[in-house]
Amino acid sequence: MDVAQAHHHHTEKHFGATETVRDVVIGMSDGLTVPFALAAGLTGVAAATTKLVVVAGLAEIAAGSIAMGLGGYLAAKTDCDHYASELAREMRETIELPDKERDEVADVFRGYGMTEEQIQPVVNAIASDQKQWVDFMMRFELGYSEAPDPLRARNSAATIAGSYIVGGLVPLSAYMFITDLQQALLVSVAVTLLALFVFGYVKGKLTGISPLLGALRTALIGGLASAAAFGLARWIS
Repeated sequence: MDVAQAHHHHTEKHFGATETVRDVVIGMSDGLTVPFALAAGLTGVAAATTKLVVVAGLAEIAAGSIAMGLGGYLAAKTDCDHYASELAREMRETIELPDKERDEVADVFRGYGMTEEQIQPVVNAIASDQKQWVDFMMRFELGYSEAPDPLRARNSAATIAGSYIVGGLVPLSAYMFITDLQQALLVSVAVTLLALFVFGYVKGKLTGISPLLGALRTALIGGLASAAAFGLARWIS
């Protein structure tokens, strides 16, 4: 196989669902960690029962999923609104300040070391089509490679909230089925640390970092959070 054929058959695989993965990571990591820490902390209170832990945990999951889902929605909505505002501004400036905008296009190519003679035909070609011109400015001046998905805010809110609920039910499940508080705590610790390890491993595989490192890091952070909450509740009680 010659070089041309090898180049023709070469394909690069890039993971394309980064925004969704980010939302899952935000929701799942907090869902596994915060209710886990709350349940472990309540277990350190002398008057606690498994029923109290479950009720408090479910209340926290409900409140946390709503709060985090809303946060994800507002963040994504802000991105969309900002993009629309900048797009309208660039459209207006290509009409009202064309010389300034043309010079900004030229500045992009000057940054690549091109001469004025090389730049001018390129600027003329880009500025001949307003949509192409505005798209160029959005990409190279403002850093927007593409327009935000109009459904991004809704999808982000649902993904973060759903991931938080799923993650939160993992540490709480032991208290739902085991009446002995200390035994439930031990099972919750084991199940949650395992879930954190698996989640960190999968996250590492998807994001391109060492899966084992991601797994150990995620499990360690979750374990430290629950240990701190448990110790503080025990000390207070």
